[in-house]
Amino acid sequence: MPELRKDPLMGRWVIIATERATRPSDFKHPIENANGDTHNCPFCSGNEAKTPPEILAYREPGLEKDKPGWWVRVVPNKYPALQIEGAIDRQGDGMYDRMSGLGAHEVIIETPDHGELISHMEQKRVEDILWAYRDRVLDLKKDPRMQFIIIFKNHGAAAGASLFHPHSQLIATPMVPIRVKHEMAGAKTYYDYKERCVFCDILREEASTKQRIVAENDDFMAFEPYASRFPFETWIIPKIHAAHFEDISKHQVADLAQILKKSLAQIHRVLQNPPYNYIIHTSPLREVELPHYHWHIEIMPKLTHVAGFEWGTGFYINPTPPELAAKYLIEG
Repeated sequence: MPELRKDPLMGRWVIIATERATRPSDFKHPIENANGDTHNCPFCSGNEAKTPPEILAYREPGLEKDKPGWWVRVVPNKYPALQIEGAIDRQGDGMYDRMSGLGAHEVIIETPDHGELISHMEQKRVEDILWAYRDRVLDLKKDPRMQFIIIFKNHGAAAGASLFHPHSQLIATPMVPIRVKHEMAGAKTYYDYKERCVFCDILREEASTKQRIVAENDDFMAFEPYASRFPFETWIIPKIHAAHFEDISKHQVADLAQILKKSLAQIHRVLQNPPYNYIIHTSPLREVELPHYHWHIEIMPKLTHVAGFEWGTGFYINPTPPELAAKYLIEG
């Protein structure tokens, strides 16, 4: 079973995922070719038996579970970083702290089509992916053991994807990760000083300067952050203040699908389908509506490498100014 161990210096928890890799050879994960053998792809329609039983699926009424006919399907990860069975069981280990690897690890299979990308889907299909995200968060939120949920997508081998078939992942943890605490603390410090949400202020600033906006609609703005860590890093922020992604409305889902699809299409076109990660940043599950925190999505193309200087200092070196990146995305 996985185990969680706490770093006493940094205060961060690390997942020791014992079932994922035990030998050096286990770390070789060749990604499937886009035009490869889909017969063996566990996420393709017709191969439902190759995954654990589905948790959620959007399919025509009356069709059998774990059979073809779905257009979005959610299953437990076959090799989970955390497992939902058991108790937290926190204990000491000499000077250290550890607990059982409790949590949830799920895969959102975005399409039955092996090669269909979000950037090329019909908008309604993208909306359904977002609804699946929301449905799973609301369901896991009922479990009092879960404190935080992250939803993320790895596209391409360089971004961490071991399967080509389009999918996202969800991991629920029994504690709030230190990275999330730091982000929320920064937002709270800004709010305490200015009595305004830093994300709302960012939206106002970007709307005023118009130098870094790459897409916009009634409910959302997509832009290149002023202090972008990576070339073509793109954030999508709701214009109405909200701390929790799962509180998204039906109208917002439509607008988010439109701007997410457009943003990924811009990145795909200008950068020729680069590997990327996107992450939904949202409040911890047990927090009430927060005036200082604002959920958002961060899209990070993998165009440069995080190396020794970045790991050692926390500084990032970005060779492409966000203003220039925005110009390329708009005009590309």
